[in-house]
Amino acid sequence: MQKQTTLTAAISYSGNGLHSGKPVTMTMKPAAPDTGIVFIRTDLPDKPEIHAKAELVTSTLRATTISENGVQVFTVEHLLASLAMMHVDNCRIEMNSPEPPVADGSGLVFAQLVLRAGRKEQDAERKVYKVDRAFSVYDGDKYIVMIPYDGVRVSFTSINSHPLLGTQYKDVELTEESFLKEIAPARTIGFMNEVEQMKKMGLGLGGNLENALVYDDTKCLSVPRFPDELVRHKILDVLGDLFLLGPWEGHVIAVKSGHAYNSKLAKQIIAYREGK
Repeated sequence: MQKQTTLTAAISYSGNGLHSGKPVTMTMKPAAPDTGIVFIRTDLPDKPEIHAKAELVTSTLRATTISENGVQVFTVEHLLASLAMMHVDNCRIEMNSPEPPVADGSGLVFAQLVLRAGRKEQDAERKVYKVDRAFSVYDGDKYIVMIPYDGVRVSFTSINSHPLLGTQYKDVELTEESFLKEIAPARTIGFMNEVEQMKKMGLGLGGNLENALVYDDTKCLSVPRFPDELVRHKILDVLGDLFLLGPWEGHVIAVKSGHAYNSKLAKQIIAYREGK
C-alpha cells in the first residue's frame, strides 16, 4: 500500500507570472491527508481557496486556468506537474497573485523546492487511479489517448511548421529520476511573430529569452536545453494537466495535442469514474 505524502516544511519562492507579468510570492505548505492540492489567494478578502480538480478547469488558452466560486488561478500546469512527479499528494499553496511565478519557464525550480522542503509519508492510503480502459479525444489529425499501463508513461509527437522544430517525438517512462533529468528542465516555447498579439491579449507579459524558448522566423533566440525541448515541455504540460485527476497510472499517447485536449481527456475520465 502506498502512503500519501506532503511537504515536511513550508517553502516560499518569489518571481513574476509568465502571462500576467505580475510579481508573486508563493508559499507551499504541508497539508493534512486527503487535502489534495489547494491554491489560496492571499491577496483577496477571506483568502478564497481553489482546489486543483479537473472539473474546475475554465480556460485552456495558452495555459490551464482553474476557477472556484468566481476566483481563479492560472498557468498552474508546470507547478502541478512537479508536484505530481515528486509525489506530493497534499499541499496548500498560498499566492498573493492569480499566477504562480514563472521561475525559469520549466518545472525544475518547483521540483527543487519540493526537495529542499522535504517530504514525509502520512498515515493514509494513496489513492492511485489505475486506468482500466481506453479514453480518447480526437480532432482531425490531433489527438490524445490514455490506455491501461503499469506505471506512468507518455509518448508525444509534436509537429511544428518552424524550420528548426518540425516533428519531435519523445517516449518516456516517468519516475522521479527521469522527470528531473528529462522533463522538468524543459521550458515553454514562444515565437516572436506572436508576441505583439499575445501582449494585446494580456498574455506572455512575464516571458523573456531565459524563461521561454523563443524563436524568430529563422533561428532560436534562446539557448536550448535539449534539441527536442518543445516536445519535452509538451509532456510536462500533460503531466500537470492530468494531475488534476489526482495520482494516476496509464500510458498517454498524444499527437499535436495541447491544454484543451488534456482537459477534455481529464473531464472524460472524471465522468467515467463518477458513472455519468
